[in-house]
Amino acid sequence: MKITIIPGDGIGKEVINQAVKMLKKVESKYGCNFEFNEALLGGAAIDATGNPIPEETIHKCKNSEAVILGAVGGPKWDSHPGDLRPEKGLLSLRKELGVFANLRPAILFPQLKSASTLKEEVLGDGLDIMIVRELIGGAYFGEKKRIDIDGGQRAYDTIDYCTRDIERIAKKAFEVARKRDKKLTLIDKANVLETSRLWREVVTKISEDYKDIELNYMYVDNAAMQLIKNPKQFDVILTENMFGDILSDEASMLTGSLGMLPSASVGEGSIGLYEPIHGSAPDIAGLDKANPIGAIMSTAMMLRYSFNMEDAAKDVEAAVSRIIDKGYRTGDIMEQGMKIVGTEQMGDLIAEKV
Repeated sequence: MKITIIPGDGIGKEVINQAVKMLKKVESKYGCNFEFNEALLGGAAIDATGNPIPEETIHKCKNSEAVILGAVGGPKWDSHPGDLRPEKGLLSLRKELGVFANLRPAILFPQLKSASTLKEEVLGDGLDIMIVRELIGGAYFGEKKRIDIDGGQRAYDTIDYCTRDIERIAKKAFEVARKRDKKLTLIDKANVLETSRLWREVVTKISEDYKDIELNYMYVDNAAMQLIKNPKQFDVILTENMFGDILSDEASMLTGSLGMLPSASVGEGSIGLYEPIHGSAPDIAGLDKANPIGAIMSTAMMLRYSFNMEDAAKDVEAAVSRIIDKGYRTGDIMEQGMKIVGTEQMGDLIAEKV
């Protein structure tokens, strides 16, 4: 099973090392074999090659069955033009792999309820929301332009979606909902945007093939409020690229820390892209302070979605839960009375429990 490893920038290498450690433990327990190949992306690729996504990286990824990514970006490259920024490498990789569906769970472990900013009566026994975000369309990939005008410039970014773009992500979301609580909420701005009205039409039509799924609709501004007010009303959220980018970060913070959460980006092909949702955090890079759980949980998603190793995925998730139960915490989720550990030790502790 071929896996391309992309450490990326900042804390990426530190957390990815723990993910690889986990996979080697899975190899030993399940008698499987992972072939690892490392590649450059983002700022590290710019420094080495002048290109945020070298051709060699594209080749390695397309010849793999899965890609695990740490993080990209940092202030070092903030002054670069748009096509030479680290984020351009990530957007291009998603496009090259055709991974149009980003599955981003917002899971609050019951043991970490005090780390959330929400009151306990709102959280109940924890949260488990899945956001399905369209990943390679919309304003991020539509036409962009600046025009000189009297007194300055005019800039625009085009939100661009076609029926097929919406159909394929909608089907993916309905399938995800079918394996959960059979409830799907489409988030849009159909009272203002024509693209949102097309989303509603297409998703409503697709829903006819999924009569067992409860479908409802919500405007994005209300959804942003409801995620704070009553997050437990949501099970699966389906939305377009920019709304999904914003809402998934909001939902993730309900769980206490960005460092806890994984993501999977999948498409119609066989190659999946797996990455923790946190950024490169250059301020703590190299200090053994980063939380590796998001990266480790991303490997669980990879085992589940790319390699159909459900038992191994559950093993990894259970190992994380057991270590949290024992009171071990990295700095971002530290609570009074718990035991603080660094990136490396947290990875070791979880690996021991697989």
